[in-house]
Amino acid sequence: MSTRTQIGVVPEELVTPVACDTQQRQVAAMALSLMLRYPEEEFFSTAETVEEQLGLLPAPVAAEITEFIGRARGLGLLPLQEHYVETFDQRRRCALHLSYYSVGDTRQRGAAILAFRQQLAGLGMEEISEELPDHLCVVLEALALADADSQQHALEMIASHRDGLEVLRHALVGLGSPYAHLLTAVCMLLPTISEETIARYINLIRQGPPAEMVGIETTPLPFPTASPNHN
Repeated sequence: MSTRTQIGVVPEELVTPVACDTQQRQVAAMALSLMLRYPEEEFFSTAETVEEQLGLLPAPVAAEITEFIGRARGLGLLPLQEHYVETFDQRRRCALHLSYYSVGDTRQRGAAILAFRQQLAGLGMEEISEELPDHLCVVLEALALADADSQQHALEMIASHRDGLEVLRHALVGLGSPYAHLLTAVCMLLPTISEETIARYINLIRQGPPAEMVGIETTPLPFPTASPNHN
């Protein structure tokens, strides 16, 4: 049943966190980062490597990744590539760039991307991918590579965009996309969602990402912008 809070009824489909230790979270984050990338020719061999590590993961997380790989194999490489482009490159609510959900295609996008770059630098990781630093695959890889002392900071960097992740997952579920299983697994790695984040999620579902408003004073970015301090 739905849960009623001060902001109203919490959607039933929100993902419940799954307990993970440091190693499990690292393995899961890397597996998800690899599977969420554009499926190149070596995709299915990479998937086999991922499958070899699934026994290390909590059963619910492993099950979602397994389901995705099975459905991907059922499609085949070319249809999977076409689905990937149609889904993530051509649909507004299926962006893999997390800052899109918080600031949209507005003038704040540059500052948001810089904030991600600063966060990654604070974790000791700079330019680990050709993708922009707000790309979900990049931040998942950062979580996978973070040591025990900095993993919590990496986790918080992703969790601060939980509303956008839920919007993405909601859209993928609605499309019947196999990638919905991967987003469910991502959300399983994150802390319990707060009422404030649920409110942002509901607003995003209703209104979509922000649009540029020329002449309107911009508001502070709705996520951390300072690099974490590990000293």
